[in-house]
Amino acid sequence: MFSLPETFLFFLFKIVQLYPHNLHHHYMKRCLLLIALFACIILKAQIPDYIYASNIKTVKLYMYGNPLAYPIMTLNSGDRLELHFDDMDANVKSYSYTYQLCTADWQPALMSQFDYIKGFSQQRINTYRMSAIAYTRYTHYMAILPESNCAPSRAGNYLVKVFLNGDTSKLAFTRRLLVLNEQAVIAAQIQRPFNGQFFSTHQKVNFVINTSKLNIVNAMQQVKVYILQNNRWDNAIHNIKPTFIRTKDIEYNTEQDCLFPAGKEWRWLDLRSFRLQSDRVQKANYSNTATNIVVVPDKDRSAQRFVFFKDNNGKFFTETAETINPFWEADYATVNFSFVPPGNVPFSDKDVYLFGELSNYGMDESSKMKFNESTGNYETSLFLKQGYYDYSYITTNQNDKNKTASYQFTEGNYWEAENNYTILVYFQGLGDRADQLVGVTRINSITSRPGN
Repeated sequence: MFSLPETFLFFLFKIVQLYPHNLHHHYMKRCLLLIALFACIILKAQIPDYIYASNIKTVKLYMYGNPLAYPIMTLNSGDRLELHFDDMDANVKSYSYTYQLCTADWQPALMSQFDYIKGFSQQRINTYRMSAIAYTRYTHYMAILPESNCAPSRAGNYLVKVFLNGDTSKLAFTRRLLVLNEQAVIAAQIQRPFNGQFFSTHQKVNFVINTSKLNIVNAMQQVKVYILQNNRWDNAIHNIKPTFIRTKDIEYNTEQDCLFPAGKEWRWLDLRSFRLQSDRVQKANYSNTATNIVVVPDKDRSAQRFVFFKDNNGKFFTETAETINPFWEADYATVNFSFVPPGNVPFSDKDVYLFGELSNYGMDESSKMKFNESTGNYETSLFLKQGYYDYSYITTNQNDKNKTASYQFTEGNYWEAENNYTILVYFQGLGDRADQLVGVTRINSITSRPGN
């Protein structure tokens, strides 16, 4: 079953195919424009990596067997992904998923699903199990993607959309998925910026793309590049101008365009056991139905000296120390976080957010912290499943409509910090209606420095 906007798009394509000679008619043009515009407005409302249903918790989409791996699969390969989520209503529902092809900037591609999905357009999620042992009741759902009868058939950006009762308008959540058809080779490294303004606080990404397998007529228009830091899209760098365009190589080596604030190693919270409290837990309150955990208040680290330690760069994974299967035997707890601003004085023009995959990188409503006058701290609470969590604190300017995240006043930025970077290369051939993902490379700020 198609949703309303998808149905409009389907009929739009059919009209174009059946009556191409009538497209010069002004009335026909206006009708087609209105149909396409209406469909795009509705589709655009589907936000990537967003949970629409309040009963859905702990959504994870990752490469099979590795909960910290970003979901990038190779087209027509044996790559598999795991999709996991919990329904806190603790009953059995009919969830399904489908794929939505998007452009490089995550706008819906104006293509029929028949052009980018092989097999059925949607697939029901049949694997689920009620929680056991845990005080909190929930139903755990999982799926292995892609299935043989429902899979992406072309490279590009996809939204995996999970919805109820076969109706794609009843969205539960969306997650990003990248499908690669490798045709470009990328050589990259991390450098320290030469500019004194960024010398101690930023990291610079240099790279060269070999495009010998691509039929490029105009590289400036046909090739798009996105750079992700620690798999984040909120601060992704794009619209980068090449430094040099040669016959088969495109080089990006500018001093300003590919700079990232380096941040600092992420804070951590070990919640693999609620009974055995880790060093980051200040206290825990237990009842027969719930657990309430208070995390040790976190202080401003922006002026502290840099110290390296191993982290997961903002990700989390579900795990338990005292049960066998964390998917349906792990419990939930209300976890209370607090950030201590300098002098216990609130920022006059900034908002503070709890940041990381645990709060969907500031997109969840509960990630915004409130200042408590009595304690002098910023505070918020999340309902979290047992596991191991990385997190940090960021500020945004209250007058900034884009809500640009900054570590400057909470964590600090240090050139020495360890970060993972992912370079994505998209190509749009002549006549194509969507960008294809043709190149991916991953580099690390420590191992990918010159001389390493």
